Amino acid sequence: MADYYTHFSCDLDVGTPENATRALKLFETAVLDGDPNHLLSNGLSVSIDEFSGGTKLWLRDEDSGDPECLIAFVLLCAETFELNGLWGFEYANTCSRPRLDAYGGGAHVVDLGARKTIGWSAPMSG
Repeated sequence: MADYYTHFSCDLDVGTPENATRALKLFETAVLDGDPNHLLSNGLSVSIDEFSGGTKLWLRDEDSGDPECLIAFVLLCAETFELNGLWGFEYANTCSRPRLDAYGGGAHVVDLGARKTIGWSAPMSG
């Protein structure tokens, strides 16, 4: 039996170390689409990138992540901290065994000020 994974690693600048600390607290209780059974922390890991002066969050998967959780959290941060500009990330789909349709990936671009995804590449495989 094969195991399927989605991997990503990116950062988000939230402006100040105080905002980064607040963002971690938001992350602990944030949910996807208002569903209390779908915590964003189920598909995403977040920490403060201390090498950035504490203003950036390191957003990543631990084993396999959920790009929807990542986008939802970034949009929550954009609204909470009044972020602007474009932000984006890439992700990779992988598999524990060779499969013809198990590898690929995609990318998303988010307009933080408009609070929406403005571009993406469709998941590719094979």
